[in-house]
Parts: sequence; structure tokens; C-alpha cells
Amino acid sequence: MTGWLAIAGLGPGADNLVTPEVSDVLAEATDIVGYIPYVARVAERPGLTLHASDNRVEVDRAMHALQMAAEGKRVVVVSSGDPGVFAMAAAVFEAMEADPEAWADLDIRVLPGITAMLAASARAGAPLGHDFCAINLSDNLKPWQLIEKRLRLAAEADFAMAFYNPRSKSRPEGFARTLEVLQEACGDDRPVIFARAVSTPEEELRVVPLTQCRPEMADMRTMVLVGSSRTRIIRRAAGDIVYTPRSVT
Repeated sequence: MTGWLAIAGLGPGADNLVTPEVSDVLAEATDIVGYIPYVARVAERPGLTLHASDNRVEVDRAMHALQMAAEGKRVVVVSSGDPGVFAMAAAVFEAMEADPEAWADLDIRVLPGITAMLAASARAGAPLGHDFCAINLSDNLKPWQLIEKRLRLAAEADFAMAFYNPRSKSRPEGFARTLEVLQEACGDDRPVIFARAVSTPEEELRVVPLTQCRPEMADMRTMVLVGSSRTRIIRRAAGDIVYTPRSVT
């Protein structure tokens, strides 16, 4: 096979947070595949075809990319953030697993990107400075009961937590329940960071005690970071810093 498939992360939003490796492969590509707003971030040019699709057709999108690469095209599947974190890398491999022999000779690469989780953490300081977990709060691909179980276990283990896809118009009740579970399980006022549209002109960052968090503080462009019981705030006139110490004594 002369074609190849790269699964690439475009970072959290700002152009300067796209890695040079990803920029290079985008310049070589003949075809870009991805969710509509992510494909829109790739500049059009002669010889490049953009294939944008809806957000709930990940496996179909992956199969289309595999087929084009097998036909000799240079295909890049784009995701925001990192393609391996709740994104298209797993979808491509899920499509491959249905018939692994068909793609045995295909050149496939996963190119990492800066996740919204890490970009938001950097803006706030270092709230993920010790053990942490990431949870996707969308119940589109898994039952809510599993999400709630993981929330409770993460709180019991005293992880800092990063939440993707916290609250959409179609499922506003999920994040409300998340806050109820955390307030019950944690029982304290640990800091919660609401980081919206990090690295874009619409960026907003605010730190709220857990007991004062409200569901409407988050939407689908918001990364929510919840500190552990040891997470601290350094108060400064230039802006507060939130961090979790590396040591546990």
C-alpha cells in the first residue's frame, strides 16, 4: 500500500499549540477526515480534500479514512486535543478490529496533541500535579450508572479529576448529578476549575469551591478540573495559582 493514515491531535484551540509533527503531516495530506468544527481548523489548499461529518459517526468516519488510505491517499484523521483521549484513535482501531487482515500492510500513525485537560491545568497552575484521573461525562457510549460508579471511586481514592464533555443542551442533568455525587462523596470545599475555550479568544477561567459549583457553570466547551483533598490555592494579586503537591505525608 502506498497510502498512509495519520490520526492527529490539533490541540485545544490555538494554532501555536499544534505540534510541528502534526503541522508537517497536514502539509503532506491529500485528505482530511473529522468532525465538522475540527476539519474547519485545517486551511484549504490545492490538492487537499476536506471530509467533514457529524460527531456521532466515528466508526463510519474511521472506515472511510481507512479505505481512502488503502486506495493510496495520504489521509489525516483530526481530533481536537489528543487523538487518543476520548477521540478518534480508538475509533479507528475499533473499525480496524472488525477485519484486521484487511489493513495489515497499511501505514498507520498516531500523532499526539495537547489535550484540553493539560491546557486547562497549565492555565490554572498545576492542579493535576499528583495522581489524577480523566472521566468523560457523556453517556452517549456508556451508561450513566458506570459514570457515577467511577465518580464515587475516584472521590474515594482522592484523585484529582478532569471531566470532558460535562454538560450539553441534550443532557443537562448529567453534570447536575455529577456535582451532587461529588459534594456527597468529598464533603469539603476543594477547588473546582471551570476552564472554557482554553487558548482561544473566548477563554474563561474561574475557580469555585465545590459546594458553590452550579451546573450552568459548564458547557461542552468547558473543561472541569476537580482538585483532590490536598489541592491548594496560592493567593496572588497577579492571579491565584491552584496546585496539588507531589508529596503525600
